[in-house]
Amino acid sequence: MQDTLEKEPISIVLADDHSLVRDGIRALLEEESDLEVIGEVSNGLEALEMVKDKKPKILIIDIRMPQLGGIETVERLNNTGKSPSKCIILSMHDSEEYILKSVQAGAAGYLLKDTDKNEFIKAIHTVHEGGKYFSGDISNVLVNNLLNPSASESTESKKKSKDNPFDLTNKELQVLALVLQGMTNKEISEQLQNSKRTIETHRFNLMRKMEVKNLIELSKKAREHNLV
Repeated sequence: MQDTLEKEPISIVLADDHSLVRDGIRALLEEESDLEVIGEVSNGLEALEMVKDKKPKILIIDIRMPQLGGIETVERLNNTGKSPSKCIILSMHDSEEYILKSVQAGAAGYLLKDTDKNEFIKAIHTVHEGGKYFSGDISNVLVNNLLNPSASESTESKKKSKDNPFDLTNKELQVLALVLQGMTNKEISEQLQNSKRTIETHRFNLMRKMEVKNLIELSKKAREHNLV
C-alpha cells in the first residue's frame, strides 16, 4: 500500500485562455507516467474554483488571461494561507516587471513558453518537492534585483515622485530613450543585453501606460513631460 501511495502521480491543473496551448502542454505532460493533468481552465477565476475543488499539487498558469490574470490569481491563492497548490507561471514574457511581481505574489516557479520539455518536467518536480525553479534569464533578473535592491528602489522612487506621471519603470525609461533615438528592438536588446521579446514587452507597456498609438504620439508625449 505504501509503494502505491509513493507512486501516485503529481496532479496538475492548467490555466491558459488558449485551448491549443493547453492541448500542447497536456500532450507533453501525459507522456510522463508520474504526471497527471486533472483539469483545465481558461481564466483566473476558474482557476481559483478548480484549485478549491480538485486540490491539485501544481497549478501551471499563464500571466495574461481574461477576467483575472495569472499574477493576481497566484496572489489570491497564497493570501489564503491554505492553498493546496504550488504555482508555476508559464509565460511568453520575460520582462523584469512580470517576473518580480510573480515572485512577490508567491509563485514557486517561472518558465517561458519556449522552454524545452526536459526543463519543464524538471521544474514541475522541483516545485513539487518544495523548491523554486526559475529558468535562465529569469534567474538573472532575480539575482540582479537581490544584489542591488536599494539602488533600484531609490531610482524608481525618485523618478516616479518627481517627473514620471506614467509610473514607468527604470528599464522602460531606458527603452523609451533608445526608441526615440530611432533604434530597432534588435539594436535595443543588444545594447541592454535583454532578449528581443523583453524589449517588445517594454515597448508595449510604454504605449499602454502613456496611452499612445504610434511612435509620433509617443515622442510628443515623452517630450511634453520631459521624460527624455
